[in-house]
Amino acid sequence: MRITVFGANGNVGSRVVTEALARGHRVTAVLRDPARPHRLPPSAVIAGGDARDPEDVRRLAADQDVLITATRPAPGHEDELAVATEGLLAGLTGTGVRLLVVGGAGSLALPGGDGRTVVDDPGFPAAWRPIADACREQLALYRADAGVDWTYLSPAALLEPGERTGRYRLGRDELVVDAAGTSAISMEDLAVALLDEAEHPAHLRSRFTVAY
Repeated sequence: MRITVFGANGNVGSRVVTEALARGHRVTAVLRDPARPHRLPPSAVIAGGDARDPEDVRRLAADQDVLITATRPAPGHEDELAVATEGLLAGLTGTGVRLLVVGGAGSLALPGGDGRTVVDDPGFPAAWRPIADACREQLALYRADAGVDWTYLSPAALLEPGERTGRYRLGRDELVVDAAGTSAISMEDLAVALLDEAEHPAHLRSRFTVAY
């Protein structure tokens, strides 16, 4: 497939690029400043662009099969996530290009069925609330849109660099936990799950989540 990745130089985005290339896909890695140093594989096509700009999105989505966004705003600029979401939706409307979104875990329901979400847990770090709230708004914007074929991937509660095992368990809107109550996945395996979804669509216009 022909895949464009926004946020390609980030922790998750760079792993998505690497995973997609390893599977034989043609990848355009989008950076806000393509002249800045990066450690992306040489087989990736480097392009400049900003997800907040619908014209950039439309230009970089031309002739592509899938567009993946793994953008994350800097602390204190969480409001940019909604702007980027609106830019992506506006730029992709009418193109027929599928959108895969790496989102947040804060809006996932906690196991137990009492209606609480991850951010409602008393142990949820206060410093993470701004980005969690921004991701909640991000998801709401996608759910309200009718013009783009999007899929939203919420990671496990704990997402860190680690090992690519190629295994994970799937969920929908509830946090996936193991027998000990832990919810975790490596960034490498998050990329595996995202590319599996790109190759075998199963969550069109919906959210899913993964964890070990």
